[in-house]
Amino acid sequence: MEEKAKRITISPITRLEGHGKIEIFLDQQGEVEDVYFQTVELRGFERFCRGRPVEEMARITTRFCGVCPWAHHLASAKCLDAVFKVEPPPAAKKLRELGYCAHYIHSHLAHIYALGGAPDFLIGPTAPPGERNLWGVIAKVGLDIGKVVIKHRYYVQKIQDIIGGKTIHPVFGLPGGNSHPITEEQRKEIEGMAKELLEFAKYTMNLVLDEIILKNKDYVDLITGDVYYHKTYYMGLVDKNGKVNFYDGEVKVIDPDGNEYCRFREDNYLEYIAEHVEPWSYLKFPYLKKIGWKGFVDGKDSSIYRVAPLARLNVADGMATPEAQAAYERMYDTLGGKPCHATLGMHWARVIENLYAAERLLELAQDPEITDKKVRVIPKETPGEGVGIVEAPRGTLIHHYWADENGMVLNANLIVATGHNNAAMHMSVKRAAQKLIHNFKVDQGLLNMVEMAFRSYDPCLACATHSLPGQMPLKVSIYDSERNLIKTLSRG
Repeated sequence: MEEKAKRITISPITRLEGHGKIEIFLDQQGEVEDVYFQTVELRGFERFCRGRPVEEMARITTRFCGVCPWAHHLASAKCLDAVFKVEPPPAAKKLRELGYCAHYIHSHLAHIYALGGAPDFLIGPTAPPGERNLWGVIAKVGLDIGKVVIKHRYYVQKIQDIIGGKTIHPVFGLPGGNSHPITEEQRKEIEGMAKELLEFAKYTMNLVLDEIILKNKDYVDLITGDVYYHKTYYMGLVDKNGKVNFYDGEVKVIDPDGNEYCRFREDNYLEYIAEHVEPWSYLKFPYLKKIGWKGFVDGKDSSIYRVAPLARLNVADGMATPEAQAAYERMYDTLGGKPCHATLGMHWARVIENLYAAERLLELAQDPEITDKKVRVIPKETPGEGVGIVEAPRGTLIHHYWADENGMVLNANLIVATGHNNAAMHMSVKRAAQKLIHNFKVDQGLLNMVEMAFRSYDPCLACATHSLPGQMPLKVSIYDSERNLIKTLSRG
């Protein structure tokens, strides 16, 4: 009898930023016994930031990732405000948020049209890999729509360039504010682009929901079914009215039943969050400290929580703009109320956030204070310790720096969005594999549906890899002249 494969490796996993793999182990009956979602790279930014002038951190940390540099720049800028004990002027905060809304649209459009939503749902979860990509999406919706997507991504790139000083890696955020104001001519240019971006956000909402998902019963069943489902805690920033905010507010956590578990400001996050380490991943596993690490299980007794678009909507009382609020209400009416535990609901929430970002961008572009010339307060205090928190497109992002009296970095701690979601992604991949793979029957379509479990979170593994478990793992394989393996040496 032919021996069946008992180990399935998906490497590299696809349509995400960074490098990772999935190891699936089958038992004697061909059922899934265990799964590992592994982050296989180490970059170690926290370590080599030590000894640098702390005011450089806002420029250094944008280099963590070319996908989410604005998130790191603004978390760092807010952290530096705290390190130097200085409050930026109102216009500076509004300019930061305006540029950040543009970045949100840029990031969310990339995932909606190229990385996650459209390739998996418009083309189909089990379509051939050669079709399940951006080119397949363009072939499906038409070249003209592809051009429209590119045009609007250009608009947000242009706005980021005006505000941030660079298109990809912004340099404008400084301790106490920003490097420059904007002119009335620039404001008018941004306003014009913002109006078009809002109309395109409405089009995207209609395309993703009414044309792709809600008209297809199989997709609705997939979203609301039990393959992609976990009852966890959720975390996200909310403003003073309890609404979603990307740039500022308090961190709110709810339990799986939707009850508020805790709420905290930046400087006391360590009272609520701790990090667990596993030897098989370079990515740590944050958890709710007061509950304690209970392993890879969900439910109210577990300490695992989720961040990212669906989490933000789950913890908030609503959206702060009218079109996004209407879409928010529609989502929860369709999916059965709050909180929503459907992992694939992340895609729906992302489209709602894209709409909110466009509405908020236009509001800020029309704010009379946005062209105020006072955009910085020069720091006068001795630097010390500070924390900055923003909502990255992928979830809550924390920067924490310690500086000496000369302004040199003594230590840095970063908890990035993908880190917060790491335990949940591991569980989501395992659950999907156990629900989909049976009796050794595996094909490309099923494996893609396993990948869809992590892809919903839009992970960014490159900037998330911080754990160094003791020493660098090393494996050396020695072969003879006939290429026969004669010895393997390993460390770690």
